[in-house]
Amino acid sequence: MADAGERIEVRTGDGIAPAWVHRSGAERRPGVLLYMDAYGVRPSMHAVAERLVGLGYVVLLPNVFYRAGDYPPFDKATVWSDPPERARLMALLASLTPERVGGDARAYLDALAAQPGVRADRLGVVGYCMGGRLSFLTAALHPDAVRAAASFHGGGLVTDAPESPHRLAERLKASVYLAVADEDRSCTPEHQGALAAALGAAHVEYRIELYRGKRHGFAVPDHPGAYDEGAAARHWRRLEAFFAETLGG
Repeated sequence: MADAGERIEVRTGDGIAPAWVHRSGAERRPGVLLYMDAYGVRPSMHAVAERLVGLGYVVLLPNVFYRAGDYPPFDKATVWSDPPERARLMALLASLTPERVGGDARAYLDALAAQPGVRADRLGVVGYCMGGRLSFLTAALHPDAVRAAASFHGGGLVTDAPESPHRLAERLKASVYLAVADEDRSCTPEHQGALAAALGAAHVEYRIELYRGKRHGFAVPDHPGAYDEGAAARHWRRLEAFFAETLGG
């Protein structure tokens, strides 16, 4: 089982968010804010944090659903086919408005930068599924703090809403890597085109990479029916190279 790191409390504008710091050694290192997917902080997310530590980073993993308190976990195998449970999960997702994400992200970034040995001038962010949207928003809403933002099978990056993340592309200063699952209704070819157009028009340094034939959730081992070992290995190669180039870990 992966090391769960050191539990800390991050004070936000709406309360206290539990978070876990993963580190190794006392030397100065870049910091990475790691956003969970919709299934919450759990061993598979701590494993991602530990692997990032091995690549040379200090990692902060917050529980972004802290407003819900000590909510019961979701059964990943049945949540989408169980109407009440699906509704409960969708309500949590809807609670993460851009305004809330921006305020929370400021608190998370400050907490990460304040950790001993963290290079506050070299902060990156990465997220999975729901966390991919949070990663993009964090970089756009705090451009002077984030040097690099990665999203793996992220959804909700392009919507019809005025506050759609892709409409904030002109605010980005970070380099951006977007890994897209081929079979993903939350990031269709049309969405990918809108992202490319917005990022290109804003002169953002970006890459959108399609993982052909893969499903939403391909990089996370405990995603039932979606995890793909080859695609997951590829995602680690990409993330390692991306952060090494942008953060110098």
